[in-house]
Amino acid sequence: MSKDGELQVAIPDGYSDESFWEKVKKFAKVAGKEVIEKSLWLYYAAQRPETPLWAKTVIYGALAYFICPVDAIPDVIPVVGFVDDLGALAAALATVAAYINDEVKTKTSVKLKNWFGG
Repeated sequence: MSKDGELQVAIPDGYSDESFWEKVKKFAKVAGKEVIEKSLWLYYAAQRPETPLWAKTVIYGALAYFICPVDAIPDVIPVVGFVDDLGALAAALATVAAYINDEVKTKTSVKLKNWFGG
């Protein structure tokens, strides 16, 4: 809880907005559009004030796993290295799907067009 009594999301160790954007930019082409799209849906959903604390906790947990340099399948292995990341992102998406709205998808679409073209 904050000093003013508001609940705060517990952001996992190792997660920061900066490290999220660094990983996304570094691995966007390697990870592929699908992995990046899912991570951006979660990121933008977590930024919405309407997204409840429990959902933000789920989201930040999945994003922390995504940016973690040590995971079940190392990301340096071409293609398959992001399978476990996609699994974690998909599980989080299934849990918080109600908070992935049109605004979130539009922001994601704009970012993907900037990075991948189209």
